[in-house]
Amino acid sequence: MNERDRHSGPAGADSTARVASAPVARHAVPSSQLFQGRREVAIEHNGETYSLRQTSKGGLILTK
Repeated sequence: MNERDRHSGPAGADSTARVASAPVARHAVPSSQLFQGRREVAIEHNGETYSLRQTSKGGLILTK
């Protein structure tokens, strides 16, 4: 093993080569559209129901 191999990480990996990932486009929904004047909404996901609540200080709490 030479000096470069000791510092390059796993076999065949080159620590100087970085793969840049493309930014992920996210779809944003305003909370006002979700809540529509309510303090809590139910969200169904993969057969489970979750509760999304607004706190008195403006935060959000998601519970199962």
